[in-house]
Amino acid sequence: MIRISRAVKRSTQELDAGTLAVLVLALLGNIIVWHRIWRLFAAQNTLGLLTPSVATNEPPQKFHRRLARLVTIVIRQFENFENDVASMVESVLNSFPEIPVLIICDELPYPPLELDFTNESMRNVKLISLQPEFNKSFEERNPLFYIRTKFVLFLPDATRLSTKQVIQETVSQVSNLGIVIVPVGKMVLHCLELDLKVREWSLRIARITGTVCDSVTGKHVTMLEAKILRRLSDPFLLPFTDALYIQTTAIGAKIHILKSYQFNEGKPLYRNQQAQAKMQQFYRTRERLMFEKLGIKKVTRASGSVEWYGCSRETARCFGSVINGIPSYLYQHRYTPPCCLAGLRKVAHHVIDKLEEVGIRFWLEGQSLLGAMRHSDILPWDHEVQIGLNRDDLARSPWLVRARSKPVVDDDGFIWEKATEGEFFKVQYSRVNRLYVNLLPFYTRNGSMTKDAWFLKNRDFPEHFLHPMSSIEFAGRQVPCPNNIRDFLELKYFKGVIENPELPGRFVFD
Repeated sequence: MIRISRAVKRSTQELDAGTLAVLVLALLGNIIVWHRIWRLFAAQNTLGLLTPSVATNEPPQKFHRRLARLVTIVIRQFENFENDVASMVESVLNSFPEIPVLIICDELPYPPLELDFTNESMRNVKLISLQPEFNKSFEERNPLFYIRTKFVLFLPDATRLSTKQVIQETVSQVSNLGIVIVPVGKMVLHCLELDLKVREWSLRIARITGTVCDSVTGKHVTMLEAKILRRLSDPFLLPFTDALYIQTTAIGAKIHILKSYQFNEGKPLYRNQQAQAKMQQFYRTRERLMFEKLGIKKVTRASGSVEWYGCSRETARCFGSVINGIPSYLYQHRYTPPCCLAGLRKVAHHVIDKLEEVGIRFWLEGQSLLGAMRHSDILPWDHEVQIGLNRDDLARSPWLVRARSKPVVDDDGFIWEKATEGEFFKVQYSRVNRLYVNLLPFYTRNGSMTKDAWFLKNRDFPEHFLHPMSSIEFAGRQVPCPNNIRDFLELKYFKGVIENPELPGRFVFD
C-alpha cells in the first residue's frame, strides 16, 4: 500500500509540473499575441494621424497633440549676428503649441535670442548648447536625450511652417521613405550623388536628376526618423545639412524630395554684401573642420575640381607614427590618405629623376614593386616607396654623398639623409611633411645581391634577377624593375603574394 501511495503521489507531482509548464507556455503565448496586437494598434494610430483624409476632419487641438507625440522640431544652424530664430519659434508655437522645439547651438548665442524661456508657452522649447559647461552633464548637452518622438523636423533659419496638409504629407511620406525634404519658398533644389569612400578618405560629388538623392543644394526642410540620427557619429555637425547627408550616405540612407509641397520663407537675412561675405567665410571654415572631423581628405566637386584637406607639402604628414612597419591609419581600418599617396608619387618621381640624371643603377623594390604589379601604382595601404640601388654607384650622386654625414636639402626642397635605422637612405618630401622614399643599397657577393644591414625585412636575392633588368609602369611612369617579377616577389614574400597580398600586421578589411 505504501508503494502504491508513493507512486500515486509521484504521478500527481509530475501531472502538476506538466500542467504548470502548459500554463506558462499559454501565458507567454498570450503576452506575445497581445504585444503584436498593441504594436499593430499603435502603427494604425500613427497612420491615422498621417493620412490627410482622416486627420483633416479631426479637431485642431487633437491633431496638434497627436503631432506633438510624433515630431520634434529642431533649429540647428543660425548666426548670432543676424537670425530669425525668435520669430520662427513663435510662429511654430502659434500653429502647434504642444510640439517640442529644440534650438541647438555650438555655444550660447550672444546677443541672446529674444525668447522668454520662463513663459509657460515656452515649456516645450529648449536651448541646448553643445559646448561643455561646468555643472552640466554630457547627457544634458546631448540633443538626442531630449528627442522622444519618432520623427525629427529640421527647420533652416528664416522658415515658417506652411499648411496643415504639408505637415501631414511630410510625416506620412517619412514613415515610408526614412528621410524626406521639402523646398522652402520657391527655391529650386538640385539633387546630388555622393560617392563616399571612407577607407580611401575621399568624397566625390556629382549632380544628378530625379528626386532620390544623397544630398541636395538649396534651402529646404528635412524630416527623418529619429532612429536614423542615433546611428550617426555626429548628427548635429556643421555645416548643416551638408554634414548630415554625408553621414546618412555612409549608412546607405537616401533622401527623397517632395517637390509638390513647400514651406514658407521667413524674414530675409544677409542682404548686404558684408553679411554675405561673412557667411561665405563661416561656411568655408565649417566645411574644412567638417572634413577634418569626418576624415575626408580628398573632395572632387561636381565641377570636376579636386580639393585636398589636411595635408600638403607645407603641413605635417597626414598620418601619425609608423611602428613596426604598421601606420596608424590601419588601426582605423582605412587605407593611406590620398593626399599622402599624391605626395609619395611626387617624392618618387623626384628621386627617380635624380638617380637617372647621374646614371645610378636602380630598380623598384618590395611593396612598391608589388603595387606596380597589382595597380601600376603605390599599394593603397602603403606609406613609403622602396627603391633598390647598386651600392657601387652611390658616389655618383652628390646628394647621397653629402647625406652620409648630415641631412641635406636639394634645390627642390627635398631632404636627403642617411636613415638612423640602418645602412640605407631616405628622401623626404619636406622638413615639415616627412613622406619618404627609401633607397636601399645592395651589392654583389657570391652571385647574390646582398646588403650590410637587415633593413625593412628586405631579403637578399640572386643577381640574375637584374641581368637584364626590365621595366614596369609605376605612379604614371616607366620604372626599372627586376626581370621575372613574379618569382622575385614570391622569393621576397610568399607564393601567391601578387593575388593575395597581406596588409602589415595581418590586418584584414572586409
